[in-house]
Amino acid sequence: MIWHWQFDPIALHVGPLQLHWYGVLFALAFVLGQQLLAWCYRREGYDSQALDSLMPWALIGTVLGARLAHCLIYDPAYYLSQPLAILRVWEGGLASHGGALGLMLALWLYSRRHPQPGFAWLLDRIALPAALGGALVRCANFLNSEILGRPTGGDWGVVFAAIDPLPRHPVQLYEAGAYLLIAALLWTVYRRHGRATPSGLLAGLFLLTVFAARALLETLKTPQAAYESGFAVSVGQWLSLPLMALGLWLVWRAKRRA
Repeated sequence: MIWHWQFDPIALHVGPLQLHWYGVLFALAFVLGQQLLAWCYRREGYDSQALDSLMPWALIGTVLGARLAHCLIYDPAYYLSQPLAILRVWEGGLASHGGALGLMLALWLYSRRHPQPGFAWLLDRIALPAALGGALVRCANFLNSEILGRPTGGDWGVVFAAIDPLPRHPVQLYEAGAYLLIAALLWTVYRRHGRATPSGLLAGLFLLTVFAARALLETLKTPQAAYESGFAVSVGQWLSLPLMALGLWLVWRAKRRA
């Protein structure tokens, strides 16, 4: 029942350049997201070519928000003393809470320039592929032997050979599985209601369920922030609470309007 995991995180070497599996899966998340959003656009009578201008906004907002959140929340002492290190995205370090906020801000800014189909519509529809993208990113974390689970304390678990000989909870895969179930839930709701889906319902369900799963699974993770060792409530759990509250409010508002 013990799985020994040893994997080369580099997918391809091209001279001095290296293509990492994390980058491949991260890019795949956006490619699939664009295709799924295009299907939503066509299904509801919008021009899917508008996505050519939307996706750069979504990508920049997600990466910028995730990077700044990782640097300034999870290890502020290091990055404030080495501010240029914030720009070294290729070294790793993206925080999902910041990515969610960065994406929402990017969609809002985009909607100010392109009023149709609107910020609320985009926020709901982008929640559909976002859950799938989150699952792909957590699989990438597993390939990289990062965001580790706590030792199982038994004769089962995953031994990450690049880290230590302890069998650990494969919490990255737990989280990926949870996000796949959430993606299935969101698509079921959307296919049932289509254009009549109450505004804010999909985005609210996404925020509520994704960050509830994140808060629950944080109990199985090793400390992620440089300063949180010994905390009763992890930094990830604290950050999940306001996003869960926002999701709950959006669901309540959507149901009330419906």
